[in-house]
Amino acid sequence: MVNLFIRTNYHNQHNQHSQPMNVLEHFQEITTFIFDVDGVLTDGTVLLLENGLQARQMNIKDGLALQMALKNDYRVVIVSGGSSEPVITRLQYLGLKEVHLGIKDKLQFVQSYIEQNSLGWHEVLFMGDDLPDIPVLENVAMPCCPADAAVEVQKVSKYISPVKGGNGCVRDVIEKVLKLNGHWNYHPEISSR
Repeated sequence: MVNLFIRTNYHNQHNQHSQPMNVLEHFQEITTFIFDVDGVLTDGTVLLLENGLQARQMNIKDGLALQMALKNDYRVVIVSGGSSEPVITRLQYLGLKEVHLGIKDKLQFVQSYIEQNSLGWHEVLFMGDDLPDIPVLENVAMPCCPADAAVEVQKVSKYISPVKGGNGCVRDVIEKVLKLNGHWNYHPEISSR
């Protein structure tokens, strides 16, 4: 049985009425995944190394799911206010081309991306974990967050993953979308990385 943490009293400019809904219907319409980095693709921990570098930890299961989404022609976009060369290297290694770091106004970026790619808000899943993510979460059709997201973020999310950031929450939402659309099929050329 699928355990879904659903916010049925969710409001945004596209859905002004509070009514029971089947959140799986919203997962099925997704063509585009947009993810924050710290607290979503990572656990939010920054390891300070003696050489001055700041190391982050990512989950290999998230990496496999990101590759499967790309293999099935979903758009996968990374948008973060932070900037880290190792994060860029890791995500490009997984095959991601849309890695946008140092973005201060995430909503403006996402609006532009949607317009440039002739998308509708109903096609977009965004997963964020903290206050800078709220403007985007309030506009996309499928606002999601990890289990350990800020309380304010949980309040505006339709789906709260039972998984914490950096521990497979990205895999959780990608797997739901791909399974609902018959795309959760392992391809031998995809490897755990």
